Amino acid sequence: GFWQIMKGTALEYGLEVNSKIDERYNLEKSTIAACQYFQDSYDKFGSWTMAAAAYNMGNNGLSRVIAEQGSNNYYNLYLNTETSRYVFRIIAIKDIMQHPKKYGFMFRKRDLYTMSRYKIVEVDSTISSLSEFARYYGVNYKLLKQFNPWLRSTSMPNSRKKYTFKIPLDTSLIVFDNIRVQNESELLD
Repeated sequence: GFWQIMKGTALEYGLEVNSKIDERYNLEKSTIAACQYFQDSYDKFGSWTMAAAAYNMGNNGLSRVIAEQGSNNYYNLYLNTETSRYVFRIIAIKDIMQHPKKYGFMFRKRDLYTMSRYKIVEVDSTISSLSEFARYYGVNYKLLKQFNPWLRSTSMPNSRKKYTFKIPLDTSLIVFDNIRVQNESELLD
């Protein structure tokens, strides 16, 4: 997923991960889990650099390094190369985000990604065919998957849990199966 959360950590932070659903790919839920992990790590280790190191190598891994080296200051620890680079990349990204013009980033509104509009549909029962579910809501399976990348199967189990689906409202994104294109080059114009 977007936040590169390990399965065990995902489960610990309340994300569902199985053959049908992987909420590490649910941007909203995984972001909340990642933020909570960062906050928990900050509360445990006392600094954001240590929290970032813990995010990369795990709280237990960082705790072992602290015990072995006798320091709880990120800048005094000898860490693996991946974690050392990770923390400095985070620091660099933070500075770029705070001062984009200083680094040559001049974003106009049209340069930024905007999420297509969608409606929310809540479901708390079995869906035997997500393709049929998509058609019922006027979209195709491909768009349903694009707006809900946490879906890992073509059906949904009955887990008595409530799931929130994003259904795109822009129907211009849909190519219906009954439309035949005479010349494929028409699609490229």
